[in-house]
Amino acid sequence: MRLLAALAGVVIVAAYAAAAGVPAKVTYIHHDKVSAVMAKGGAIIEDPGLRVLAQRRGSGEVEVHETTNHVFIIVEGEATLVTGGTLVGAKQTAPGQIRASDVQGGQTHHLTKGDVITIPAKTPHWFKEVPTKTVAYYAVNIEN
Repeated sequence: MRLLAALAGVVIVAAYAAAAGVPAKVTYIHHDKVSAVMAKGGAIIEDPGLRVLAQRRGSGEVEVHETTNHVFIIVEGEATLVTGGTLVGAKQTAPGQIRASDVQGGQTHHLTKGDVITIPAKTPHWFKEVPTKTVAYYAVNIEN
């Protein structure tokens, strides 16, 4: 009976861990593939609740994600990133995804190679200016 209870506990913990965005397996991506993905932008890891992107982009729209938490790791270039504030011209583009043309207020961060910034879900964020034309970064996305 104790063995059955222990097994049930392990199954419950495993199910909770998978639902909470804990990686389900070891994932290794060779640096050549990472470089190729970074050149065009896209996902390098897809796991339940966890997505790692290699991005190269310029400025864009303000974004708000209902359940996605970001960790941005800047590897090349520089950018002005605005976090927080009030959306201007907001529109829902997909379930749990909002875009806007501008933001009033917020906090400005000047990001350069080696910087790391976290952005909790529901926080407006915007690469407002990219003086180097592109900024390359890894986005570690963790779903609530």
